[in-house]
Formats: sequence, C-alpha cells, structure tokens
Amino acid sequence: MYVLPGSDAEYHVRRHFPNKCVRRVRNGVRIPSIAAFLSTAPFAFQRNRSKGLSAVYHFTFTGDEQLQATITIRDRAIAIRSGHDGEADLRVRADSQAWLRVVRRDSSALKEMLLGRIRVKGPIALLKAFGSCFE
Repeated sequence: MYVLPGSDAEYHVRRHFPNKCVRRVRNGVRIPSIAAFLSTAPFAFQRNRSKGLSAVYHFTFTGDEQLQATITIRDRAIAIRSGHDGEADLRVRADSQAWLRVVRRDSSALKEMLLGRIRVKGPIALLKAFGSCFE
C-alpha cells in the first residue's frame, strides 16, 4: 500500500491491515494557484493530525492573486469560506507567490516571514499547527 508519511491513510492501513506492506511516498502534487490551494485543502487535510486544534485563520493574499479566505479547523474538521468571517485566532497576510513557494516546499515559511513576504498576527504556534494538519 502506498501512503504519505504520517497521513491518516498510513494510520488506517497499519491499524486495519497489519499484514500489508506499507510504502511511504511523497505527494507529487504541485499547487498552481491560491484558488487551487483553497479548493484542494480539504482533500489534503489530515484529521488525525488536527486532534485538539480549534482555531480560525484569516488569510489575506496579495500580489498576483488577491484573495481573502477564512479557514476554520475545529473538532478534527476543516471549513473554508471566502472572505474574512468571524474573529480570527491568527491572521496571515502573504504574497500569493511566496505562499505557494511555502506550500510547494520550495521555500520555508520562516524565510518568507524574515523577508516580509508573509506576515503573521497572533500566536506563531497556530501557524505551525496549521502546517502540521497537511502533508
């Protein structure tokens, strides 16, 4: 069985099919745009990794793609809405190309924050927790 390392699928296979050979592979998907990031996030979301996390994230993307989105992670579920909805626990303002580089792992979030391309208002631990919910 081919699975992503640390994914819900790996956990499921190891638990329900202990005799199967598990092969860990990398995700070969390259997100082309912010709109694609937002539309595919529910599919990449790892429920087991989000256990205990309850947060509302407001994203403001600037540059090539100017979008606003609210991502709520609560009770091991994700909800994505257009615009800023409700009160945010963490606000992220990012250049769209910088965010895509981080998502694709072509750059680190820390590097982009130091260069001022990604700005965060709120507990930085929530950004780390957000990232750990995805492969």
